[in-house]
Amino acid sequence: MLIIRLCGGLFKNLVLMEETLSTIHPHAAGIDIGSASVFVSVAGQAVESFGTFTSDYAMLISYLHLQQVETVAMEATGVYWYCLYEMMERAGIEVYLVNGAHSKNVPGRKSDVKDSQWLRRLHSYGLLRKSFIPEEEVRQLRTYTRLREDHIESASSHVQHMQKALTSMNIRLHQVISQINGVSGMRVLKAILAGERNAEHLLQLCDAQIIKKKGAQVILSLEGHYKVEHLFALQQAVEGYEFYEQQRLACDAQIEVLLKQINEHLPVPPDCPTLEQPKPARHNQPRIENLHALLVTANGGRDVATISGFSDKTVLKLMAEIGMNVDAWPTAAHFTSWLGLTPVTAQTGKTKRKKKNRARTRAGQIFREAAMALAESKYLAIGSFYRRIRAKRGPKIAVMATARKLAVQYYNLMKHGLQFVEQGIQKYEEKQKERMEKFLFKKAQELGYQLVDLKTAEVVH
Repeated sequence: MLIIRLCGGLFKNLVLMEETLSTIHPHAAGIDIGSASVFVSVAGQAVESFGTFTSDYAMLISYLHLQQVETVAMEATGVYWYCLYEMMERAGIEVYLVNGAHSKNVPGRKSDVKDSQWLRRLHSYGLLRKSFIPEEEVRQLRTYTRLREDHIESASSHVQHMQKALTSMNIRLHQVISQINGVSGMRVLKAILAGERNAEHLLQLCDAQIIKKKGAQVILSLEGHYKVEHLFALQQAVEGYEFYEQQRLACDAQIEVLLKQINEHLPVPPDCPTLEQPKPARHNQPRIENLHALLVTANGGRDVATISGFSDKTVLKLMAEIGMNVDAWPTAAHFTSWLGLTPVTAQTGKTKRKKKNRARTRAGQIFREAAMALAESKYLAIGSFYRRIRAKRGPKIAVMATARKLAVQYYNLMKHGLQFVEQGIQKYEEKQKERMEKFLFKKAQELGYQLVDLKTAEVVH
């Protein structure tokens, strides 16, 4: 009996809510998209079902125009929405791509047909928030850069296979040189696969610095127990690594073409701090000619690589995820919240507040990686900031706080043109000392004490 009353009360509240809400989008539709079928709900019409072939999408768009639909709400389901979104966008229909978690149905309303109806009702009342979708050129760049990262990840797995094959033969070369997939390492591996077994001859294939500093260790590491099956595994790993490296370079070529198209009608900024190539990333630097100049020009003369911990590779990845401006976010707080770099405070009734981390985004992860790269810096202020937070709150919170600080610097540069200037760790620590002195002086006054400088024996005022 109690359950019936609760359900009746819920239904009554929903009806009252619907009566008090005003319609924001009168010509709205809701779409539930899947792998085989698409369900479309329009006010006053029965739910229509369409297939997922391109011709079916064209029929769907014609149906929306026939019903005078101006805006559509659609959940971001896997990659199924890509084509339909772009086709509706070209057809002049405003598309609200929404997070499925923001449009959860009430109990007992789970089916594809009812999902489309529920989306349409929520959207008509203006209760759905549009996800950030960048312009077409940025979406192309995003596809290339994400594919590039996939190739790098696949190549790294083959490097692990190389190390496993070498260890199986007790060849410890990867413990002596820093990168088995570097120039020297690959020369040695290919010579081994070609039949060379003399450690002295293999050593001569390495770089001069390796020969000078680690020659004896390299010779010892190459005295292994060669076996046919492990050599075969090594050959497979080397070929797999080289294949994905070629795939990565093909992505670099496509990215270069696209960046030149983006910059085709943009003037070269005359007041840019530098158009010279900064220090490249240590690993997997994009092989693109004049990459720095292309990125600065595309970003309207804003040199993002001047921010601590940012290389051209980092800037390229951010541009692919965010675009060439941050106009979609009114303030830096909105931006960092979207990145998932701010905690979420949840409270129910009088229960204690609990802080939860936001969902991680690809763009937010880029800032986290930059923060981790700066963690142990001995010269940059941001490195001292990380260590100070880590001592108080632990490494996880310190990474998020540092990433948030970098994100705010990025936002201010892109939004307001505030060029970041690194002041160094000494000046940062001096400011922290001044703040601590002010705090101690204030507390001493509150408690009726005086601060005395032990060096001069004078009272601090």
